[in-house]
Formats: sequence, C-alpha cells, structure tokens
Amino acid sequence: MNNLHVSVIATVLNEGPAMTRLMDSLAAQTRLPDEVVIVDGGSTDDTVAVIRRYEDRLPLRVIVDEGADNISKGRNRAIAATSGGPGGGATGDIIAATDAGVRLSPDWLAELVAPFEEIDPPDVVCGFFLPDPQTTFEVAMGATVLPAESDIDPATFLPSSRSVAFRKAAWARWPYPEWLDYCEDLIFDLGLKEHGERFVFAPGAVAWFRPRGSVRAFWKQYWQYARGDGKADLWRKRHAIRYLTYLVATPVLLLAGWFIHPLVWLLLPVGFAAYVWTPVRRLWPHLSAAPCGRDLPPIERLKALAWVPVIRVAGDWAKMGGYPVGWWWRLQNRGRPEVHWQRDVKRQVRDSDDQ
Repeated sequence: MNNLHVSVIATVLNEGPAMTRLMDSLAAQTRLPDEVVIVDGGSTDDTVAVIRRYEDRLPLRVIVDEGADNISKGRNRAIAATSGGPGGGATGDIIAATDAGVRLSPDWLAELVAPFEEIDPPDVVCGFFLPDPQTTFEVAMGATVLPAESDIDPATFLPSSRSVAFRKAAWARWPYPEWLDYCEDLIFDLGLKEHGERFVFAPGAVAWFRPRGSVRAFWKQYWQYARGDGKADLWRKRHAIRYLTYLVATPVLLLAGWFIHPLVWLLLPVGFAAYVWTPVRRLWPHLSAAPCGRDLPPIERLKALAWVPVIRVAGDWAKMGGYPVGWWWRLQNRGRPEVHWQRDVKRQVRDSDDQ
C-alpha cells in the first residue's frame, strides 16, 4: 500500500504568531503530505496571510469558515473538504491531524503513515507529543502535566489530535463531536474504540508544543478541560478522588492530628511526597539543561522543583472548579441527544452489527 493518499488537517483561529512553527515543520517533512487542508474559524489577525505564504511549498488549501466556531467543527470541516484517493474514492484516505502552535518532528508524517502500509494495517495511529519549553516555568509545567513515553500503555493510550492519523472511513462513522468545545478529541477516540477501530502507538511521530507560560494561563486551560469533562460525563472516578482528597481526607487528617495525636500529621508529608513524585521523576533528567540547551544554574533548578507542587495544586483546583460547571451545563441540556453520546455510540455499534 505505497499509494496512500494522505491529507494533513488542522483548524486555527487567531494563531498568526504560532503558524510559522507548524508550517515550517510541515514543509520539512521527510514524507510530504498529498494535501494540507487548514480551516480558519474567522481570524482577525494575520493567520490566513501567514498560512498562504506556504502555498508554493505545500499542496495547501485554506478554508475560511466563521461557522467553524469550535475545534470539532473546524476539524470536521477540514476532513470533509479533503479530496479522495486514487479514483476519487474516500475509502483508503488517511487523515493526519495536528494543531496550530506545534513543531512537528521531521519524520512525524512518515511515522504516522508507516503502520498503514503494513500487511495488517490499523485504523488509527497514535502519535506522541512532547513539551517544547522556553522558560524554567515551562520546563516544570511540561514535566508536571505531560506523560513521558515510559508512562504510556499503548493498549489504552488515547491520542491527542495534535498528533494522530486515522482512516477517513473511520471518521465518517464517528466524527468529532461538534457540541463540545473541549475534550473533543477524547470523545472522538473513545467513540472510535467503541466502534472497534484498531489503534497502534507510534512514539516516533512527535509533535513538540510549548506548555502554558503562567499559572493563570494554565488555570484557565485546566478549568476548561474539566468543564469539558463535566459536559461529556468523563472520568467521574478521577474527579471524585480529587474532591475526596482535598475536601475530606486532608481536613480529617488535620483534625485527627489536633484531637488524637500529632503523629498523624506525619501522613501529610508522606502523601505530599507521593503526590509530587511522578512529575519530579519526569523533571529530574531535564534539570541539567535549560530550554535552549544551556546548563541550568542551581537557582533555576530549585525554581523548577518548587514550581511542581504549585502547578499540581493549581491544576487540581482548576479542575475542581470547572467540572461542576460542566455538569450543570449537562443537566440543563439533558434533553439534547448528543449529551448522551455513550448511549448513542453503543446504539450505532449495535445497529451496525444487526445489519
């Protein structure tokens, strides 16, 4: 299967300063895409102008659609606009998705496409993503919130749509959920899995991206993620554990140390150490090199370590704030069929099996 027609898609909005990184890395791919389709949701900056500078270097199509007012709509619009493979059919099409602001490794597309060229090709190829920090804070942020490759279980990994490839036919069965503004790629992944699509992990397909540069920006990002979790009814157990830890277990230990015995308070630093162990383990190899490759001074290493618990706590409280907002939205919109997406995807699979 060496004649695969591969389309790279992305959706953007007011990403002018970030587009050069993405477009330069796309133009430098060792396996160039057969087409690049980018949907702009109505940018008011120079995003479209920046993209069009690459029309002589890439097989590029830019679609300006102000109706694509969230990521799912933009991606669906881009995929629907991709051309067919040889003969015009869409059955063999491969869609590779990415995001504005990332820097793709030179072999990104080649690594994503290679599994589709094997004798028993999958339906979805999961790329990977790594932080591309520019400050000490961003080094700590990347280690705190992003998994290392060693943390990944390929059998259960759900890819981010900043680095993923899939058959267009699979997308046709379960498009991106346009009713969601965040967590849309998780619902996309889970729906494809429920439909029986086969996933494989391609860790060499790396998209580098810059983590949030401040606690405030990070808080907003994770609040929005958690609101999306609430809207989509995702990760009930994880969120319940977070509420129990902060609102029940910690106060109980504090009161027990006061009323029973101060030794009980020793459980708090033990729990804290366990709480920050994973991000500190991820951070440790990066403490010998600064974002730009220079040695980190001792004071910067201490700063990076100190940021880990701050980022961890800020992210947890942001999630605890956003999740109930999403749940409230879900309750107010419980009459909308798409809110019950789990039931819908199971019905689709059942109807397909009955045919």
